[in-house]
Amino acid sequence: MWECMKRRHRERWESQGFFKPNVDRGGDPFVIPMPPPNVTGSLHMGHAMFVTLEDIMIRYFRMKGRPTLWLPGTDHAGIATQLVVEKMLAAEGVKRTDLTREEFTTRVWEWKEKYGGTITNQIKRLGASCDWSRERFTLDEQLSRAVVEAFIRLHEKGLIYQGSYLVNWSPNLQTAVSDLEVEYSEEPGNLYFIKYRVAGGSRDDFMTIATTRPETLFGDVAIAVNPEDERYAKYVGRLAIVPLTFGRHVPIIADRYVDPEFGTGVLKISPGHDQNDYHIARKLGLPILNVMNKDGTLNDVAGLYSGMDRFEARDKLWAELVETNLAVKKEPYTLRVPRSQRGGEVIEPLISKQWFVTMEPLAERALDAVEKGQLVILPERFEKIYNNWLTNIKDWCISRQLWWGHRIPVWYIVGKKCEEDYIVARNAEDALSKAQEKYGKSVEIYQDPDVLDTWFSSALWPFSTLGWPDLSREDFKNFYPTTVLETGHDILFFWVARMVMMGIEFTGTVPFSHVYLHGLIRDSEGRKMSKSLGNVIDPLDTMKEYGTDALRFTLCMGTAGQDINLSTERLTSNKAFTNKLWNAGKFLLQNMPDRSDFTAWDLLLANKFDSEASLEKLPLPESWVVTGLHELIDRVSTSYDKFYFGDAAREIYDFFWGQFADWYIESSKTRLYHSGDGSASNMTQSVLLYVFENILKLLHPFMPFVTEELWQIRGIRNVRAEYSVEPAKRISASVVATADVLEYISKEKKVLALLSKLDSENVRFTESLPCDANQSVHIVAEEGLEAYLPLADMVDVSEEVKRLSKRLSKMQTEYDALLARLNSPSFVEKAPEDIVRGVREKASEAEEKISLTKNRLSFLQSTVST
Repeated sequence: MWECMKRRHRERWESQGFFKPNVDRGGDPFVIPMPPPNVTGSLHMGHAMFVTLEDIMIRYFRMKGRPTLWLPGTDHAGIATQLVVEKMLAAEGVKRTDLTREEFTTRVWEWKEKYGGTITNQIKRLGASCDWSRERFTLDEQLSRAVVEAFIRLHEKGLIYQGSYLVNWSPNLQTAVSDLEVEYSEEPGNLYFIKYRVAGGSRDDFMTIATTRPETLFGDVAIAVNPEDERYAKYVGRLAIVPLTFGRHVPIIADRYVDPEFGTGVLKISPGHDQNDYHIARKLGLPILNVMNKDGTLNDVAGLYSGMDRFEARDKLWAELVETNLAVKKEPYTLRVPRSQRGGEVIEPLISKQWFVTMEPLAERALDAVEKGQLVILPERFEKIYNNWLTNIKDWCISRQLWWGHRIPVWYIVGKKCEEDYIVARNAEDALSKAQEKYGKSVEIYQDPDVLDTWFSSALWPFSTLGWPDLSREDFKNFYPTTVLETGHDILFFWVARMVMMGIEFTGTVPFSHVYLHGLIRDSEGRKMSKSLGNVIDPLDTMKEYGTDALRFTLCMGTAGQDINLSTERLTSNKAFTNKLWNAGKFLLQNMPDRSDFTAWDLLLANKFDSEASLEKLPLPESWVVTGLHELIDRVSTSYDKFYFGDAAREIYDFFWGQFADWYIESSKTRLYHSGDGSASNMTQSVLLYVFENILKLLHPFMPFVTEELWQIRGIRNVRAEYSVEPAKRISASVVATADVLEYISKEKKVLALLSKLDSENVRFTESLPCDANQSVHIVAEEGLEAYLPLADMVDVSEEVKRLSKRLSKMQTEYDALLARLNSPSFVEKAPEDIVRGVREKASEAEEKISLTKNRLSFLQSTVST
């Protein structure tokens, strides 16, 4: 039943356009750009966390009347997607290199069209109230145009350059990878102690070096010691002989970077294969020597070891060092091994020619935005981490050696070196035109084979999705800058900070005013979820077992920025809370006035308790629970506005369970069942409805499905009001639904008749349209559940036509008067802005009411003719 109910609500919400922002109503828009999950992805708890928190924000501010836009989308995920498709091809016996680039990318697009919507559909199952009509993909034409534009503008400012530098290299993937795609794991290994003889010295003149990677010694360019280390002072300024290199000499230098306490206090400098060594070499002007090919084998610099795999070479090299008495010892040592997040292989620091972005000038403005309060980071403690990273930022390697992604918009001249001349252009035609202008009509060009880092396009996400660089786009004008960027704290550097830098650079303003960072989800013992530990919890399975509302409520109970331990106990408790809410709703529906007492029912619904005067008339229990509700609304509203969602959830939970369900509902039974006082009973019923209705409103952002189901009891009552049906009049109805819906809705016939003031003897449940459908008012309660109310049961059609015609004439007169004021230049130009705006709003409302009345009148007239 619950899965069916969830599906109906999802489909109805989306088909009715409830999630689209209406900017015409005015108000400051509330906008969230969804962190785009990888198109290859399948829902995990991290996705469930961000969807829950962002949906809470969106639903809350939508209920407050602000135009809300939650803009969804997916990321093309260059490396991950290429790997998936390569594996698919391998199963067919095909290698990527057997295909042309165009053939391969065609296969990737085919895969994307077939499987790329999986993650989106799973996110929808969580109840995400995104505007799915605006869903974006980072390789969409518009977003791709934005990527090219951003590259060109940065290049024109001198912020993009090409050069050979040390990068993280993936030998299997054959591409540079970002720091984010490198995970470090502690693994058992060895520390190798090797003798480096001092040139010109005796047999006793040598220095012992400790290293975890002896195969890199072919790339040594110096030996370093701490200048205050007296053990080696006599060797500083002399030369050392690199083992197994046929006598190659390197200088022995002193540098304070060297830790005299680590190993032997002697450091070999291999700048082509170690980040720290690379920075030392750049600082001291030392040469950089690369000994490795891009496939992880050693190159010609390694002499006899050329062509050998790096790990195979390590073992053979150590054996030869032992044989030549240059090996001192080998000790077990715990290594911090860099591995590819995608392929799992060991990443190799390697010198490679790549494209880079100069980050320092961009970082300065991003730092300034936080300092001036233009950007607020929640929790506040992450400001320090943000500032530290931007203060010490390195240039960004943005090129990747892949076939899937945004091709770098650079073209080279056939016959000329790439470093000497190249053309940056928006497309091949533009590039050829520029080349011909410079080199003549016979010139030939070819495009750079690399693609841009996926994070480059993601850095533009908040504004590229809204139409940038076309600043005239309505979405860009209405919804940029956005309001909140919500994501995990682990990508604060790699994505959030880059979006801030790019947003300021290209639009002149921060792309969002708030950054909300959530923590990681861990298992019940506080361990990070991983397949190797076997502790991964599947959100889809969890939703089936405990319900989507219970999962969402559990995930939101944490504190911003802090990790949350997900346990079955929490899920079970919140499933019980969902059931308690449902049962409370059933209790209320079963304890309303008799279905024939419509006068009592109308009086019941008319009672409001939103003033001190109304509270003073209430008995003590009712006054107590309503006062508690009002205090709860104030506290929860404050928590919502401060993004304290865990606090809001706990406040609602405690009030509903402790004060309303366990205390007030129980106390209400004495008045409902035993008092004999009709007025006291009616007052209790009114309070029950008033409090419960407001609890549903407060809970809806957290638990949208169960609250929506409990709320869907108003459609027929609304129609009665619209057609001015007399309170005591009973009407018949045909309820049309699918078989699975009818199975449970028909069991609630009495409750439906009670709340909707129907004639219970004349309520029909059917899967097909009633014969009098064209003479009935049609109501769509939700997808798969409709009702047809015969007009003849509700009103005298002829009299209703007269009444509506008279009403329409009056409304048209009032509307014409408003238009006359708005068409008067003296009024529009001289009246205060808020007065003019108020008249415009009244005119808009009047126009909408006229349209509705005309439609209703037309419908009534058509039934008369029928």
